[in-house]
Amino acid sequence: MGFLQLLRHLWLDDGDARRALGAGALERLTERVRDSERHHSGEICICVEASLPLRYLWRHLRHREATARLSRERALERFGEQRVWDTEYNNGVLIYVLLAEHRIEIVADRGIVPHTDSARWQDMLRDISACLGSGRLEDGLAHAIDAVDRVLRQCFPSDGGPSQADGRDGGGLPDRPVIL
Repeated sequence: MGFLQLLRHLWLDDGDARRALGAGALERLTERVRDSERHHSGEICICVEASLPLRYLWRHLRHREATARLSRERALERFGEQRVWDTEYNNGVLIYVLLAEHRIEIVADRGIVPHTDSARWQDMLRDISACLGSGRLEDGLAHAIDAVDRVLRQCFPSDGGPSQADGRDGGGLPDRPVIL
C-alpha cells in the first residue's frame, strides 16, 4: 500500500460511501434484492464500507499483510456482524465492497458451498470488479446481485412462502444495503 492509498483509507468515511451510492441507488438496490429474494429461499446482504479500520491498516504497515487478504478478512468479519450466517437454510450471501481499495468480496454461507465451487465465485468477482474499477458502484452491485441471484435460484428455488412487508423476509436480513 502506497502513501496515497493509505491516505485514502484515512480520509474516506461512511459519508463518502453514502455519497458514492446516493439515496436513489440505495432504493434501486434494495428493490433488486427484494425482487431476487422472491425467487429463492436464500438471503442477500450488501455491505459497503469506505475504508479499513485503523487496526487493519496497522497490520498492513507493521506485518506487511496484503490488502487483498485484509479485505477478505474484513468481509468475513462483516459476514458475522451482519448475521448473514443466521438464516434458516444457511444460505445467506454477503456482497462486500471496500471503496478505498475498489474491491468486492462475496462470502457464501455453509449451506451454499456444497452446491457451487470457488471458480464460479471468482468468475463473478472478475466481472463485477470491472464495474467497480471504473467507478460504477451501483452497476457493479446490481451485477453482483444478479450473479448471486442466479446461483440461489438454481440451488435454493423458492418454496412459494410469503415474504414480510417490512423489507425483511424469513431470514430476517435487511434488503437495504448497509453502509459503513
